[in-house]
Amino acid sequence: MSDFSPHPDARVESPHIGPRTRVWAFAHILPGAVTGADCNICDGVFIENDVVVGDRVTVKCGVQLWDGVQLEDDVFVGPNATFTNDPFPRSRQRPDRYPQTLVCKGASIGANATILPGLTIGAHAMVGAGAVVTRDVPRNAIVVGNPARIAGYIDTSGPSLGAVPANASGAPGGMAPRVLATRGAVLHRLPEITDLNGSLSFAEIGKGLPFVPQRYFLVYGVPTKDVRGQHAHHTLHEFLVCVRGSCAVVVDDGSLREEVTLDSPTIGLHKEPKVWISHYKYSPDAILLVLASKPYDAADYIRDYDELLASVGVTEGAGR
Repeated sequence: MSDFSPHPDARVESPHIGPRTRVWAFAHILPGAVTGADCNICDGVFIENDVVVGDRVTVKCGVQLWDGVQLEDDVFVGPNATFTNDPFPRSRQRPDRYPQTLVCKGASIGANATILPGLTIGAHAMVGAGAVVTRDVPRNAIVVGNPARIAGYIDTSGPSLGAVPANASGAPGGMAPRVLATRGAVLHRLPEITDLNGSLSFAEIGKGLPFVPQRYFLVYGVPTKDVRGQHAHHTLHEFLVCVRGSCAVVVDDGSLREEVTLDSPTIGLHKEPKVWISHYKYSPDAILLVLASKPYDAADYIRDYDELLASVGVTEGAGR
């Protein structure tokens, strides 16, 4: 416990306190707890035995970290945030083992938020003040409300296609594809023909559709709270069109992250290999059409974000 700085009114029973960590008045750390270096444990914090706290973690006043909670490096926990560790609590009845709750690297928990037991808060995610988290939170997601719902993703921008130009006949014309700042993501404005009989939108190979499809699938009936995707591919290209309703798509190349709203059959998103994709904010009537360049192959999926970073040669930096 070299360089460890406890307040005179703190009670620190654990010998496993990292260097330069500060523990303030009326905090109580039990013997089995482990905290890393450069942490800030504020007034009135209680830390039980089966708790691991990483480096550079801030735990604000009035927080209790119960058995089974693990905070990775650079986590922030706001004042009076509440962790739970027993889904069916009864007085004087304890489970043999408490569910494990993991708050991953760089995540932030807002003041007065409540985290149900056994959940994972993804790296760099942000839980809004007062949110009640009942499900795992994806990496980089921002969740708010009761129950908590994804409201956005950190460090995203939202490009706009702008108006569709018209040609001399009055029929909508094409628009040059828009290459997004995110590597490997391109927006296409697809032609639309409208008359008294209705509207038609289309794409041809090499004209709006940049590859020959080998498969298609439809995503629909998605509850508003749910997130789809959350993966990349080694070799697969995808072309996404929301043919009914709307949804939001986040594309991430490991260095940049952008959000696109697909809300018209005239907007197509081409996603190249090794681009992480998540889609959410589905309207109740949304139908998302996805054209794929290859038949289904489970081995082509990249489901771990760190694996994606390694495959594109990106070292994760602050805020990612």
